[in-house]
Parts: sequence; C-alpha cells; structure tokens
Amino acid sequence: MIFVTVGMHTQSFDRLLKKMDEICGRIAEEVTMQVGHTAFRPKNAKWFDFATESEIREFCRQARVVVTQPAMSVLDALDQGTPVIVVPRQKRYNEVIDDHQVAFAQVLEKEGKVVAVYDVDKLEQALARTDLGLAHVTRDSRLANALRRYIAEFERR
Repeated sequence: MIFVTVGMHTQSFDRLLKKMDEICGRIAEEVTMQVGHTAFRPKNAKWFDFATESEIREFCRQARVVVTQPAMSVLDALDQGTPVIVVPRQKRYNEVIDDHQVAFAQVLEKEGKVVAVYDVDKLEQALARTDLGLAHVTRDSRLANALRRYIAEFERR
C-alpha cells in the first residue's frame, strides 16, 4: 500500500494529490490519501480529510512507502522503518510562503533518509525504485527530537 499524506497545512496541495491520483489509475497497488484542506478529491484512490496522530502512524506502519511533504509525517514513517518519498510544497505554486520545505527535503535527501521529488512528473519513477528501503532513522531519540524541533520551526513560518 502507498500512503500519501499532506498534513494539516491550510494551503492546498493539489499538485501532489492530482499527480498521485493519475498514477493510481495506472498501477495495481492500493493507495490511500489523506487530503487535508485540499479541495481535490481523488477518483482512483481511497481518501479521507484528517485523522488522529495514532491513525496516521498506523497508515505509515502499514505502507510499503509513504509519500508526504517534508514535515512531521516523515518522522512517523521513518521511526517505523517505512521508506519515504518527500514532495516539498513550493512557493512558485503558491503552496507555501517560502521554500523552507525544499531546503528541508534537500537536507533529508543528502542524509540518505528520504527520496526527494521536486517535480511531480518524476513521482511515478520514484515509486518504482527498488532501493526505497534506504530510508531509516536511528533509534537515537536525540536525532528524532532535533528533527521534530526543526520541522516545527519551519511549519510556524
């Protein structure tokens, strides 16, 4: 199962959800999407607006891969050893006020924690990668706590 989550952000993330729904129409794998405040409603996947933190963690645990913006759900997936593809929201698409998610995605990608996709037309190719198991976070809680603080700081912007 592929789990897609856009979090609680109040700005829409149509770009990711539309592309993922298009991909769903071509693949046999089950896809579940948390669409949040996005107006787009998938036609080829199961979806819901919001869920509790524990429900999101369970979706992350069950997934083969999690597709998300670089935010708290990255930690939910990585803490459980689930591979993550991050698609950062971008200022040029009016998805955020600055490109802090791009910067964060670059850091996570450089550290080998995630696969980053900046152009959604390359998302299907990323989903087909066989090396997605590269994503994992050490069980050192200091790292997880530092990442949580870093993410929270950027989400306040």
